[in-house]
Amino acid sequence: MNSVTIPGIEKMIYIIRGQKVMLDSDLAQLYDVPTKAFNQAVKRNLERFPDDFMFQLTDVEFEELKNLKGSIESYGGRRYLPMAFTECGVAILSSVLTSSRAAQVNISIMRTFIKLRSFLAMESGLAERVGKLEKSTNHLFKVVFERLDTLEEAELPKYEHPHNRKRIGLKSKGD
Repeated sequence: MNSVTIPGIEKMIYIIRGQKVMLDSDLAQLYDVPTKAFNQAVKRNLERFPDDFMFQLTDVEFEELKNLKGSIESYGGRRYLPMAFTECGVAILSSVLTSSRAAQVNISIMRTFIKLRSFLAMESGLAERVGKLEKSTNHLFKVVFERLDTLEEAELPKYEHPHNRKRIGLKSKGD
């Protein structure tokens, strides 16, 4: 029996069609059942999986995913394109797959999704803070440059060198 860890699950979550999803083969591996048996259990309960809970990958999406993963061997022998399960779809799997292993795996997967969501919220909070800092910095620089412009425009007394000063530097042959 495979041990289920949050870092291991995180590697099985992909962004497809703008959603965080897990593939049927990865879920079957976590639940420790063959992919075919996993998909049969899902097909027996299709009414529980609307389109926003589960969808089938297109040929293009599947090719991109294989290129991303770098390993085609894990998909050898597939007759059908993989099914992708959103977070809600994974939650529904707990009612379809009722073994004790399935319950533990579901808990781990849900914790992983929650952890990823909190990272995303933290990241957006940081982006907002950086945006505010950038805006205030731009304002500060604008004020500084405006002040410098007004100083340039102001009539400052010009310094003139005395005519009898000693010149420094290289002497030309005529000097």
